Amino acid sequence: MRAYERFLNYVKVYTTSDPDSNTHPTTARQFDLAHMLCKELAGLGLADARVDEHGYVYATLPATPGYEGTAGLGFIAHMDTSPDTSGENVCPQLQENYDGGDVTLPATGDVMRVCEFPFLAEMKGQTLITADGTTLLGADDKAGVAEIMTMVERLRAENRPHGKICVAFTPDEEVGQGADLFDVEGFGATWAYTVDGDDVGEINYENFNAAGAVVKVHGFSVHPGSAKNTMRNAQNIAIEFHNALPAFARPEHTEGYEGFFHLCSMIGDVTEAKLGYILRDHDAARFEARKAQMQHIAACLNDKYGDGTVEVELADSYRNMSAQIEPHFHLIENARAAIRAAGLTPIETPIRGGTDGATLSYKGLPCPNLGTGGRNFHGPFECITVEKMDQAVEVLLNLADLYKDRA
Repeated sequence: MRAYERFLNYVKVYTTSDPDSNTHPTTARQFDLAHMLCKELAGLGLADARVDEHGYVYATLPATPGYEGTAGLGFIAHMDTSPDTSGENVCPQLQENYDGGDVTLPATGDVMRVCEFPFLAEMKGQTLITADGTTLLGADDKAGVAEIMTMVERLRAENRPHGKICVAFTPDEEVGQGADLFDVEGFGATWAYTVDGDDVGEINYENFNAAGAVVKVHGFSVHPGSAKNTMRNAQNIAIEFHNALPAFARPEHTEGYEGFFHLCSMIGDVTEAKLGYILRDHDAARFEARKAQMQHIAACLNDKYGDGTVEVELADSYRNMSAQIEPHFHLIENARAAIRAAGLTPIETPIRGGTDGATLSYKGLPCPNLGTGGRNFHGPFECITVEKMDQAVEVLLNLADLYKDRA
């Protein structure tokens, strides 16, 4: 079975995660795909395939004779889809021999234009897969799931020699919890790859350092008719705080390695106001400087309006995986070789976000990220092609071959 055939089955399973849930997984529906995948893995001969109580799927493909001494190589993808756009009742659409032009989604009439998404022209002649416009497609990351499953099937069906291959499919990646309860020791791999990136041939081994910040402002309310020199309007002080941050260090003005302050939420009245931020930077020193800058602004406002007027609560979310990958740079060198062997040119880009691989790398499982072939994740214009999925499978097979002799 080709990867896209599996993919078309997986995207029809509703697995959207929930950022407001306190359960693990955050939605019980993720078990539906987990159990489906476990059964499929067992059918492929992975006798230890299992789903744990938190919705994680694990399985091991034992090494072929003569390669039992090699280190375990892992491949990981996530089952959930983004809560940003509906993932229920996905209706995939296939366009064979795509002409490389604008794409009209049939259920809504929305048009995905080449002038906005120039990568579409590169897909000319391929079989394009989209949703119908009412939902996302689910290539993030059911494409990765399908590609890993297809790699496993081909390793067995084609009797390819290989070392121990460890497979895992995780819940809740889209709400930042995909690696939280991952059983690294039980997984059994020495190193691994997440298969959760954009275009096939992509390699990611750098991501943002990330933190969340909550700014609380305490004001003082009196009747506006007698407010002079007495009222402290918490909303105005909150605006003053925000305006003290650099205006061009926002997501809408940054790219590449440029970090940012992102105001995600704001609520308040005269008495109390609250601002919610995320802070991001690839460079660890600049990341710490961003946190210090927020504390400095709060201190200045407290000098102006009185102690305790502004409070800043900072909480780190994840760190740049590069420091954990660099001692194992064979992972990147072999990924480059595997991509070239598939007839592609490696694309190395920093992730302007996070990845399960970052958390796993700091848990002792060095884990860069590979592209799936999907584009426009998290929205109704999400797409992928049959051919790019086939190429991604070839990359994974090439990696299995490159690691079969590595102890």
